[in-house]
Amino acid sequence: MIQATLHQLKVFEATARHGSFTRAAEELFITQPTVSSQIKQLTKSIGLPLFEQIGKRLYLTEAGQELLRTCQGIFEQLDNFEMKVADLKGTKQGQLKLGVITTAKYFIPRILGAFCQQYPGIDVSLTVTNHQQIQRRMMENEDDLYVVSNPPEELDLCTQPFLDNPLVVIALKNHPLAGKENIPITSLEGEPFIMREYGSGTRQAIQGLLGEHNVSVAVRLELGSNEAIKQAIAGGLGISILSQHTLISEGRDSELTVLDIQHFPIERRWYVASLGGKQLSVIAQAFLGYLLEESPKFSVPPLHRLARV
Repeated sequence: MIQATLHQLKVFEATARHGSFTRAAEELFITQPTVSSQIKQLTKSIGLPLFEQIGKRLYLTEAGQELLRTCQGIFEQLDNFEMKVADLKGTKQGQLKLGVITTAKYFIPRILGAFCQQYPGIDVSLTVTNHQQIQRRMMENEDDLYVVSNPPEELDLCTQPFLDNPLVVIALKNHPLAGKENIPITSLEGEPFIMREYGSGTRQAIQGLLGEHNVSVAVRLELGSNEAIKQAIAGGLGISILSQHTLISEGRDSELTVLDIQHFPIERRWYVASLGGKQLSVIAQAFLGYLLEESPKFSVPPLHRLARV
């Protein structure tokens, strides 16, 4: 049996992740010679080189890649064990790793805040990014749970809907259509439009509805940020379609309003997802249950109220 200490494995994992003895030493608060010594002892125990150095960068050998996967599995099991022990003691402590798409940042932190007040011993790692990066994180099993609006069908996922995600037409308050009711969708024909980037789930939903009704808009600008789109609308560059959740931070003095366009809002849902076959930790299970039970409290206000903001 290979003789390796848990400390050596932690040093190896940090070195592999950073590709650097120096950065691993900084993370672990030990000296670089100590890192080098631990890696040499581990390499000797295994009998195969774990790294190869090209320039100033370290790269994993085939044996190193296998050991890294093994280390990640060991550390995950140890984390789960610690969480289960804490649960048996009547407490919940450990780490929760969440990956969410950008629009979810308007409500997930509030849900997390309430959850962490109930379980103060939990540390949360929250990554907010786009659909493409979320899919990459899923493929590499980087998080416990994911919050998405359009779960990728090509991945084996366990998904559950938990909150409505209506898409609405947003414009300046002085827009000619503002204040009117039951506006035909054809009124959007030729309107200067600010669109989310290609690959965005919001953009796909918009294009599907407009195409269904043969409406063509003039895309003036493409932006990858909801906040940037709202600023562009405020700057008079056009109108857009965004999740109603993006208006949560807007107060009564907002320059923006919701247009009452036929066939809107586009009804969508938020989903919480985990990898198929993944054994969720005690903490992840607790948050999943909390999310499903408490999320209705975080629903957006009725559309008619927002339209008058």
